[in-house]
Order: sequence, then structure tokens, then C-alpha cells
Amino acid sequence: MKKFFATFLALGALALAQKPNTAVTGYTDTPEIPGQKWRVHDATRPKPVVVTPGAKLGDPPSDAIILFDGKDLSQWDFPGKRGKAPKPWKVENGYFEIVPGAGDAVTKEKFGDMQLHIEYMQLPGNTKLGQNRGNSGVLIMNRYEIQVLDSYGDPTYADGQAGAIYGQWPPMVNAIRKPGEWNAYDIVFEAPKFEGEKLVKPPFVTVFFNGVMVHNRQEITGPMAHRVNLPFKAHGAEEPLGLQDHNEFVRFRNIWARKLKGYDRK
Repeated sequence: MKKFFATFLALGALALAQKPNTAVTGYTDTPEIPGQKWRVHDATRPKPVVVTPGAKLGDPPSDAIILFDGKDLSQWDFPGKRGKAPKPWKVENGYFEIVPGAGDAVTKEKFGDMQLHIEYMQLPGNTKLGQNRGNSGVLIMNRYEIQVLDSYGDPTYADGQAGAIYGQWPPMVNAIRKPGEWNAYDIVFEAPKFEGEKLVKPPFVTVFFNGVMVHNRQEITGPMAHRVNLPFKAHGAEEPLGLQDHNEFVRFRNIWARKLKGYDRK
């Protein structure tokens, strides 16, 4: 019986291999899609580039730029703080940790439109409150901040808690985990556009916090600032990513980013 099934499967595979491919691969006689140069089901439209997802959720896909692999900080610069000598953050056990007073960490790579994955942990036992409890920040283009804070039961102001677009928009919900557990941000960022010194398109950001959407293509109204609103100032189409030193111990791991090129790229 086993021999019969083996022969049957082999003959079936041979038949499939010899059968001509009659799949419809597109059309050339359909109407154009409004606002595009392509026809509906256009046969000549470029096929999306193949990207292999990570083996499990949170793992980097094949086209990601690995910003921290758990081993070293070779993708980061440490310019120092307020004129002090540069001092790298601490790396151990697959994560790196802020050294309070050392200054921000800034990527060597620059980004415009991007997808970012970053995981962070607030250390247990922190008895401080408000903005002094595990404060850091993801500084997109080194100026637009998604807040990092221990907001687990912390009574800080809404637009300054974890997941906030700092000083502008609170997260729609507070999805933070307990101190000692890893949190994850998945961020999609649309960079601003300038013509000379004039802003012609503001930045937008979408944020998933531990898998929960907390910002849905929300407009950013200016650079990060405390207690004030700052106007936009023209800057490069691509700028570094920063992690803020706010004199608190926070750990980071599994950081990667993808530069977004849009549709129909070849």
C-alpha cells in the first residue's frame, strides 16, 4: 500500500510539472486607476519586491537595517552631553542600558520615511513619579519624540506618558507592561517635506504599542519640547534616529528599521 501511494504522488507531481502555467498575470485592456498611471490589474506593473519576514513576530525582515543586534553599539554614536566627553551606554545580556548623564545615543545611519521596531524595559523598583520615572524617548529624525516612560500606574500628564507624541498627542490607550517586562514600539513615520525654509508637508506617525494601535497616522505639529510649542525648522530629507538620555536607567534591545520607498519600486 505504501508503494502504491508513493507511485501515485510521484505521478501527480509529474503531471503538475508538465501542465502549462495558465495563470492570469494581468491585463492591458482595462481602464486606468484614478490618480495612477496603471491600469486595473495592469500586466506591466512592477511586482512588489520580495521581503522575507522574520522567523517570529518582532524579528527583523530581510531588508531591515539592524541597529542593535544584542552584541555591540557599532551602529551608534555618543556625542556627549553639555560639553562632556562622549560616553557609550552599557551593553550586556543582549540589551543596552542608558548610562545617566552620558548623553543621547544617535544612529550613524540616517532615515526619512521609515518603519521602526524597538523594544525597551523599565526597571522594577523605581519609586519615582511623573516624568522622573524611567524617562527616555525615541527621537525620530533626532527631534520628533515618541515618549518612553514607566507609565504603569504613574499619574503623569497625558501627553507625556509612554507612547505619547511628546507634548502634542497622548496615546489613545495606555498599553504599557509592568516594570521588568519588555515593551515594543512598531512605528511608521512619514517625514516632513520642505521647500527651502517652508514646510509643505508635515510629518505623520503611526504607532503600535505592544501590538495596540495608539496613533493612527497622526500629524506631528513640531519638534519635541517641554512646556512650549516649537515651530518647524527645515532639515535634511534623512536624519539620524536618537534615543534620549533623561538621567534614568532604561534598557533597549532588538532595534531595526526599514527605509520606506513606496509603491512600484524596481
